[in-house]
Amino acid sequence: MGSGYNPIAVESAWYDWWDQQGFFLPVLGPDAKPKPEGLFVIASPPPNVTGSIHLGHALMVAIQDAVSRWNRMLGKTVLFVPGFDHAGISTQAVVERRLYKSTGKTRHDFGREDFIKQVWEWRNHYQERIKSQLRRLGGSYDWSREAFTMDDNLSRAVIETFCRLHEEGTLYRANRLVNWCVRLNTTLSNLEVDQKQLNGRTLLAVPGYDEKERFEFGVITSFAYPIEGSNEKIIVATTRPETMLGDTAVAVHPDDPRYTHLHGRFVSHPFIPKRRVPIITDSIIVDMEFGTGAVKITPAHDPNDYEVGKRHNLEFINILNDDGTFNENAGDFTGMKRFHARVAVVNALKEKGLYIETKDNPMTVPVCSKSGDIIEPVMKPQWWVNSKALADPVLERTRKGELQISPKSSEGDWFRWLDNIQDWCVSRQLWWGHRCPAYFVNVEGVAQDTSDGKNWVVARSVEEAKEKAVDIAEGRPFTLEQDEDVLDTWFSSGLWPFSIQGWPNQTDDFRAFYPSTFMETGWDILFFWVARMAMLGVHLTGKMPFSEVFCHAMVRDAHGRKMSKSLGNVIDPVDVIEGISLENLHKQLYGGNLDEREIQKAIAGQKKDFPNGIPQCGTDALRFALCAYTTFGRDINLEVLRIEGYRKFCNKIFNATKFAMLKFEEGFVPQPTDKPTGHESTVEKWILNKLHTAASDVNKYLQDRSFMLATTAVYNFWLYELCDVYIEAMKPMTDESASATTRRSAQDTLYTCLDAALKLLHPFMPFITEELWQRLPRRPRDETPSIMVSSYPLPDPAFIFAEAENDFDLVFSTIKSIRSLAAQYSLMSNIYTHIHVTASRIAEVFKEQTPTILALTKGCKSIEIVGSQQEIPLGCGSTVVTADVTVHILVRGVVDLDAEIAKAQKKLDVAELNANKVRKAQSQPDYETTIPEQVREANTERLRVLEAEIAALQQSKETFTMLKG
Repeated sequence: MGSGYNPIAVESAWYDWWDQQGFFLPVLGPDAKPKPEGLFVIASPPPNVTGSIHLGHALMVAIQDAVSRWNRMLGKTVLFVPGFDHAGISTQAVVERRLYKSTGKTRHDFGREDFIKQVWEWRNHYQERIKSQLRRLGGSYDWSREAFTMDDNLSRAVIETFCRLHEEGTLYRANRLVNWCVRLNTTLSNLEVDQKQLNGRTLLAVPGYDEKERFEFGVITSFAYPIEGSNEKIIVATTRPETMLGDTAVAVHPDDPRYTHLHGRFVSHPFIPKRRVPIITDSIIVDMEFGTGAVKITPAHDPNDYEVGKRHNLEFINILNDDGTFNENAGDFTGMKRFHARVAVVNALKEKGLYIETKDNPMTVPVCSKSGDIIEPVMKPQWWVNSKALADPVLERTRKGELQISPKSSEGDWFRWLDNIQDWCVSRQLWWGHRCPAYFVNVEGVAQDTSDGKNWVVARSVEEAKEKAVDIAEGRPFTLEQDEDVLDTWFSSGLWPFSIQGWPNQTDDFRAFYPSTFMETGWDILFFWVARMAMLGVHLTGKMPFSEVFCHAMVRDAHGRKMSKSLGNVIDPVDVIEGISLENLHKQLYGGNLDEREIQKAIAGQKKDFPNGIPQCGTDALRFALCAYTTFGRDINLEVLRIEGYRKFCNKIFNATKFAMLKFEEGFVPQPTDKPTGHESTVEKWILNKLHTAASDVNKYLQDRSFMLATTAVYNFWLYELCDVYIEAMKPMTDESASATTRRSAQDTLYTCLDAALKLLHPFMPFITEELWQRLPRRPRDETPSIMVSSYPLPDPAFIFAEAENDFDLVFSTIKSIRSLAAQYSLMSNIYTHIHVTASRIAEVFKEQTPTILALTKGCKSIEIVGSQQEIPLGCGSTVVTADVTVHILVRGVVDLDAEIAKAQKKLDVAELNANKVRKAQSQPDYETTIPEQVREANTERLRVLEAEIAALQQSKETFTMLKG
């Protein structure tokens, strides 16, 4: 073993050896089926190939791998499948930015085919980089089953799903209102849109505009429409003045007497003279008590107005180009960017005398979660999935208990979202991803509409598409044109648990390992991904794709901020493992897509958070810290430097094990079994009982997914019980003066505890535990090659020594009292201690444990166990441990007698006051009948302790007075 703990040296070779030995592969039973102990399968959430993974991913690996290793050590067949997601929008966006930054060219300059080649190169680089990070984090993945969402077999599953859903009518094409991101030039689902809350007038920067430009949000603008054929006007209000260019109606309430005379009339559009805008009546959209009671209607650019348009058969006029400029339907504003048009429209209304006012208006603004751009509702023909048809069976099965979701707050979210689910827009206007297997049938000489599904065929191949197109063409010549759009990334990743097992083919893996057992992911993608896996899994396979979902918290920085590259707080886990200087942290910023202003902001953030860089912590410390932080909350504010504290814990484990192994002479062979031999002393029984408790607690907490409690239990056993107590206590039991029986028993107990403690810790700290476990001698006939395939410690009744635990707890409390009393008198060595014990059985325990007391108090020169106060020499300071145990330390000649007399009297006064309070309570007439028994027992024991303390203080006072003379 090395002279000290070096995480990089310890972690350098074990992973490759585990992988080469095949320990990550699922071990089947003799019948080629999962072992009788059970099956545990994790289809690991695939990281996006947008870039390196960060500490949020490290948390995911730490939790999933801990649970996988634990189940593997419980003897189950374990399959932990790794994979990667193509992440359509995000990956395309990051590659586009990188190419523009390096070449000044857009994807359109490259063309679709060449651009896709660039994305594949990016994917290949970052998939290998992420894979390296996952290996550094110790994930025990079965790499022989590694998957990527655009692998051929997974792509076939996507096509099959699209086709099946379309054939049964669950997937359809419709021209409906969508969320349009101008910056990314694609539609988004509602889940990909954040709602930015504004309390009133706010100036916001918008992507795609000059960085110094700010636009007004959080206000409502009122203006007037002239009534056609009269001098009258009707006032409306809007938070988006530019959309009035797409208005096709003004709505009033049918019962509003103010506007009865205007029913069926028209208003004149001030900027588009040819457009006649009808005044309609609608009791749903209009609230007579709000504003003027008149509402402008823009069906093609507002979700509520869209429904009005359908109810009244209004014209749907799109005014927006895909790039965010206004089209020819906007009249004189054609070609303007949308927020420049907002300003221009208001100014033009003022010029025409139609502007009324602008007021503060608290509101939410829809923002693209990917680009930060303001979302525009627009009409687009898209492919949609009838989500309710898929969600209802999932709700039913969840309520029946087929799926367990924790924490409970996430379960509540699950039901609320699925109960109110909307149809899912699955097509995206991107180049990177699974191209929709849909083909438009161009029939020669026939005018056709592409917006609905009438002239489209959906097929698994071009050949199948041609066969289906014959019916639409009706004998006329035709050509096929495949849809340019690709599918939403969540469509393909929604198939993940079964597509990775070979579905739609009934493969051996699909039969053996589907459904999976455990799905662990962030609560923030419960609906993006987990719900869609459940919906598609139940619909396509008839089975819930997993039986348990655990939602981990979101990792934020120490200040509670979301991880952001522009803040400089996105940390590569490898930088925590290996350590990194502040200078190199700065250098990493220049390798991304940040502009210079963002880089300088990030540098300032790094200087503040990591003035000395990040210290080398190692994988084990990082994993343990992440699990120790994991509660059932929504956020983890992770202070990276705190991880260094767990590196010190690793160092303690390393040095303690190294020291303990010196207690095994060369050639030492442990007992064939870990069962107690009957020769154990009280402290040995105590540590074995603590081991039983730790094993019971850690297994229970892992079963409950209480990772913080599990790490606390194993941490406390290692640090406060094994290292701080037993390893110190066994020193006199293994020195030359000890008998052979005592020495051998102490060695066997030590071996049992070291072996089990390393195994308990292994799921959280795989590397250091393997390193140290391999150094331990083996029991006879134990040929287990690795700790990761050994048996996990379980509660064992043979290790329960309740009486011995209570006895040594009293001994240890006495040891702590000796230390405390010696510290009061500033006595660090040559302490002469007398322990007064009134209970005879306990006296024997103290006599047996005298070597332990000497070893753990360290400063004690001698200890005498006495049975009466008269045996205590004059000049002792005292403290009461219990009613039966009092500690006396000889302080004659080293203390100020007057000060000690005064101190004893002060303590005596307090003790007598407290004792009298208890006696007074006990003297109440109805005490025995009105006070609960457990309270009466506690009062009796408290009085015994106080009376013992009073006696000890009186004796101390008397002896100090006598010495004073």
